[in-house]
Amino acid sequence: MESMSKSNPPSNMQDATERARSAAHTTVDKVADAAQPAVERLAAGAHQTVDKLASAAGTAAQVMGEKGEKIKLAQERLLEDCRGYVRENPIASVGIALAAGYLLSRLISSR
Repeated sequence: MESMSKSNPPSNMQDATERARSAAHTTVDKVADAAQPAVERLAAGAHQTVDKLASAAGTAAQVMGEKGEKIKLAQERLLEDCRGYVRENPIASVGIALAAGYLLSRLISSR
């Protein structure tokens, strides 16, 4: 009889462990089911945010490209204006270049 009472406690412990395991699995499943809609909403919101950022980046790239073209055209216009000035006023252009070189050398040598 003593051997029977000793074998029952492990069986009761195994039953209790099995019930606890089952209850834990059930709880985990319930929590997972409850969390799934929230996770899906968060994922959808994240996708929308990524799409908005990508769109904004595309727009910014397009604007930067347009501004770059305008700057390039302005540079070409300025360069052509400078060439025209040098052709029309070669002596004054040499004088301006000499004065600019002298001022630059004074600024650099004073440091």
